[in-house]
Amino acid sequence: MEIEIRAARPGEEERLLPMYEWLFAPPGSRPPQWDPKRAAVALRQAIDSHDAAVLVAEDDRGELVGICTAYQDLHSVRFGYRAWVEDLADPEHRSQGIGSKLLAAARDWARERGATHLELDSALTREDAHRFYEREQPSWRSYSYAWEL
Repeated sequence: MEIEIRAARPGEEERLLPMYEWLFAPPGSRPPQWDPKRAAVALRQAIDSHDAAVLVAEDDRGELVGICTAYQDLHSVRFGYRAWVEDLADPEHRSQGIGSKLLAAARDWARERGATHLELDSALTREDAHRFYEREQPSWRSYSYAWEL
């Protein structure tokens, strides 16, 4: 199966939304504030933004088999521009190199925008994802804490 990594196109939001269901499946969970209509608008804004990338993996039949969203999110005093991977999913296509290709494309996108590093969060329960991230040889690891508002 040939895989192409490309930027999502305006109007593809409805095709992309089902990929989020994979992120909500155990050990993940659906955020209480999840609203597909709001998510479609946010996807469209990200697709249109210079400071965001919505990358998709498409197979040779035209099926979307993975998604990665990345954002240039802050200019750190210590590190300079940081980019952030918010969503990375390759539902039903694990261990085929799709996640690696999407993450590499996100790193390239971040580098092109002058980011000094790319970060992401992963829930402690996502042990399979952690094995993948370790294979991708991160420069460092850290804990992340969050407070719902």
